[in-house]
Amino acid sequence: MPATSERTVSLWENRVTAHVKVAGQGQPLVFLHSGYGLVWNDFLDELAGSFTVYAPEHPGTSEGDPDAIKPLDDVWDLVLYYYELFDKLGLEAPAVVGHSFGGMVAAELAATNPRRVGKLVLIDALGVWRDDAPIKNYMVTPQAELEPLMFHDPNHPARKLVFMNPEEPDSVIRVTWALGCTGKFIWPLPDKGLRKRAHRIAAPTLIIWGQDDALTRPVYAEEFKKLIPGARIEMVKDAAHMAPFEQPAAVAGLVRSFLK
Repeated sequence: MPATSERTVSLWENRVTAHVKVAGQGQPLVFLHSGYGLVWNDFLDELAGSFTVYAPEHPGTSEGDPDAIKPLDDVWDLVLYYYELFDKLGLEAPAVVGHSFGGMVAAELAATNPRRVGKLVLIDALGVWRDDAPIKNYMVTPQAELEPLMFHDPNHPARKLVFMNPEEPDSVIRVTWALGCTGKFIWPLPDKGLRKRAHRIAAPTLIIWGQDDALTRPVYAEEFKKLIPGARIEMVKDAAHMAPFEQPAAVAGLVRSFLK
């Protein structure tokens, strides 16, 4: 298991301290996490065996730093914030891998300035909308209703890494705050206009989707493929929206093969 360290970087005129977990060696890979916050799991360990993984925590979600979300008002602030972070980390055009909410942010980064993303991987990404396949507002939906949308296996042990555990108050606070901090930039749906900008994405793009994703159904994988020039899709069996948690080795293998 690669050793993980943390870097802190001052951004946005010193009003936001970015917390970035770093592990591994090799070409740089930036991982942008889902709305449930950054969880360093087997998927990231797998990637750190081949790449230098930079996994920033979304502003406000770092322990003890809840006010970091306040200076950023909208998705454009967030995109510029991440360009600043790339600059401070010395990353000119890294590979960017985004899951769920992080997939939306990754796609916006690649569309807004195509030169800043070398390769792009979207995993069960949010960011576009179809009236025939509405996406449930996971921030206000009871957890019991969400679990079958998010996980193919209702007994998968990774559920405990993602969801709130009423017996662990810290997990309730962590998840609630993470959903609030990320939700600031995406709700209310539908999308923020990514559909109009996606044609600007120049980075080679891989779309990875859980075959049983019932939150962002597989039709959204096809939608992203239509919107992003040259993109291709890989479906993951026995996985739903939380594919990197349910099938970490399989998803990491697809990312590794694409980026090598």
